[in-house]
Amino acid sequence: MNKKKVLGNISKLPDTPEGFIFDKIKNKNINNNYSVRFTIPEFTSICPVTKQPDFATIILDYIPDNWLVESKSLKIYIQAFRNYGIFHEDATLLIGNSLIKQIKPKWIRLGGFFAPRGGIPIDVFWQKGKIPQNTLVSDINNYRKKKL
Repeated sequence: MNKKKVLGNISKLPDTPEGFIFDKIKNKNINNNYSVRFTIPEFTSICPVTKQPDFATIILDYIPDNWLVESKSLKIYIQAFRNYGIFHEDATLLIGNSLIKQIKPKWIRLGGFFAPRGGIPIDVFWQKGKIPQNTLVSDINNYRKKKL
């Protein structure tokens, strides 16, 4: 479990993403609703059955409340999946639920676009909360279309 701040320190990858504690930044724009997007094009985890690597692009969108997730700690967290056995659906929901628990955004959405296996891509979508009125949120649905 990561109990030490990662920003400004040499970071050792955790053995597991479970129990990871994100560094948070106080949202100085709390009176404004805005969306934040992280695009993670090199997500890797291990299939718990075949032990083969799984590759994905993860798109994370959220509307912050009091806290922003610090990007380096998010990167370290994502890298913790590299040798971790987990199914696509579980990985996507673990990321989302970990962020919900720690930064408590007004709204959050993840799209996991996993590389094809046997010719079949698996896309996993998850969201929680409500988008505040008059808040711009980019479309996530066109990602696969652009790739095909």
